Amino acid sequence: MKNSKLLIILAFIAIYVIWGSTYLFNKIAVTELPPFFLASIRFFVAGSLMILLAKIFKQDLRISKKQLTNSMIASFFFLIYGNGVFVWALKYVDSGFGALISASQPIFVLLLLRLIDRKPMKRKSIIGISLGMFGMYLLVSQQELTTSENSLLGIFMILTCVLSWSYGSVFVSKAQLPKSFMVSTGYQMLFAGAVLCFASLSFQEEWISPFDWSPKVLGSLIFLIIFGGIVAFTSFNYLLKAVDTEKVSTSAYVNPVIALLLGWFFLDEILTTQSIIASIILLTGVYFITTVKKI
Repeated sequence: MKNSKLLIILAFIAIYVIWGSTYLFNKIAVTELPPFFLASIRFFVAGSLMILLAKIFKQDLRISKKQLTNSMIASFFFLIYGNGVFVWALKYVDSGFGALISASQPIFVLLLLRLIDRKPMKRKSIIGISLGMFGMYLLVSQQELTTSENSLLGIFMILTCVLSWSYGSVFVSKAQLPKSFMVSTGYQMLFAGAVLCFASLSFQEEWISPFDWSPKVLGSLIFLIIFGGIVAFTSFNYLLKAVDTEKVSTSAYVNPVIALLLGWFFLDEILTTQSIIASIILLTGVYFITTVKKI
């Protein structure tokens, strides 16, 4: 029992701190490496390691044609567009700012479920969406953070990435995928790595030799692969089985706070009073949504 409690605590630390810090490390890496090149390496290496771990734990690596198709679709919404384009947008947007926009994902998921499944909204959900939208408006309406066309483009693309992640979440909840999350994620990452590699070549990005990477970029990529891609994701799936889903979903409003503080502390990113107020309102809205009791 004590070991179980310790594992749960460590797993929560992983999804709170590690996932919250991935925004910082992506921002550091993308300052020197082309975004699609960076994302392709991250996912291909992480995917290979995930499949290797699945093999070591003697999990069935076989996959049906339907499961493969669904894995490729999920990979597109989550990793190729949802993450690959997000990394690109971080060239023009602060990491903490981008993380706060990402916190609106539960709002998008709820709206998509309303459109797709015609699910009625509860009062707390409506309050949550209203607060979330108002917080988002306060966040993106700051002139000091949107002083160029590129920053506005970055914000818009991050919003489309959040929408992509949200639709991916709805799709995966209904799709037939391999039972083993390690196998499923491994295939998704390998497919994303291949597609993002093709995207990098298509956009004629400069492929920089690892021998020419700075120590901070190399360290960031290693962190993203091992901790962000494997440790945190494994912790996330463990928690989904060990505790209530509502408790796991609290990462949606802890990650942005971690990212905002890390970006301010390490990268001297702007932390305005309006950003703090907007984040409190936005995350309160997310809290209302994630604590709605299921029937």
